[in-house]
Amino acid sequence: MTQDPATDGLQVYIVGGAVRDALLGLPPGDHDWVVVGATPEDMVRRGFIPVGGDFPVFLHPRTKEEYALARTERKSGRGYKGFTFYTGADVTLEEDLRRRDLTVNAIAQTQDGQLVDPLGGEADVRARVFRHVGEAFQEDPVRILRLGRFAARFDDFTVAPDTLALCRRMVEAGEADALVAERVWKELSRGLMAKKPSRMLGLLQESGALARVMPELQGVDAVGADVDRAAAQALSLAGRYALLCRLTPDREALGRRMRVPTECNDYARLLPEVLAGLDAAESSGPDAQLALMERADALRKPERFFDLLKTASVLQPVDMAAWQARADAVRGVDAGAIAKACAGDPARIKGSVRQARLERLQAG
Repeated sequence: MTQDPATDGLQVYIVGGAVRDALLGLPPGDHDWVVVGATPEDMVRRGFIPVGGDFPVFLHPRTKEEYALARTERKSGRGYKGFTFYTGADVTLEEDLRRRDLTVNAIAQTQDGQLVDPLGGEADVRARVFRHVGEAFQEDPVRILRLGRFAARFDDFTVAPDTLALCRRMVEAGEADALVAERVWKELSRGLMAKKPSRMLGLLQESGALARVMPELQGVDAVGADVDRAAAQALSLAGRYALLCRLTPDREALGRRMRVPTECNDYARLLPEVLAGLDAAESSGPDAQLALMERADALRKPERFFDLLKTASVLQPVDMAAWQARADAVRGVDAGAIAKACAGDPARIKGSVRQARLERLQAG
């Protein structure tokens, strides 16, 4: 291994997801590093750039990967921000690993590839089990969301029964009530983009957290299957969120609660209209087809319209080629020329343009 001047002489370990994924034979992502036995001053002296807020985290001067000083934490309040941290040079690697969430995320590796695994994480990786490291898991409600996200990503893993029971106790104790909207959305959106999102929804439902963080959500079993099909088709986040909300009358309230991005809220609002419009288009012909394109703003936002059609195709057959031909026909109308022809009577422009588009659709 090439010697790195910035870390030469430091006790440095790769930790967490990079080690877990390597054991699973998955492509390596970003490396997270832990430094044992050093002070912030030591790190700055070596050229590391401090970026940490609550506790010292540094960017490597060349690779820009994150290096965190080994730390312990103590519960000091409610919710996921209610912690105080200690990062003294006397904190050991094992103490740092013991503050982590799951055993599979609490494995370290030396720079020469040796595993440091005091909590049995490697065995749980082999057994495909998510198991909490210790009782301190219950001090951070975000860990319930993260567990759900991991379950959605690694669909061949099971959750240890005692870990699920601990999640239930956390919810009953009110810990989930302290979760803020931005953090819920961050974890939910990542879970929706995972391999099998229904597993995240199922874990949140089993633990009782779903009713606390997304009480407006309805039909979880049905929409979970929908979102799994959307994941298999690699649909967009906005499409998956729209499917998640499709049985929920209070989708606007849900969007406000979680401060969902505008695009996702727009998809959630438009999907029911698209589904209803598709049914009408097949039975009523060109007028209903044009009405759907108008409601979905298909001429100004064609990419969104076709993404919504792909989302709808999770629930019912959609002839994408036919809709592409219809959209092309409507776009082929020269609205500018019609406006010039109606210059003496501006009130006729809108109706004349619509009539021309209908004629194009009728012509097939």
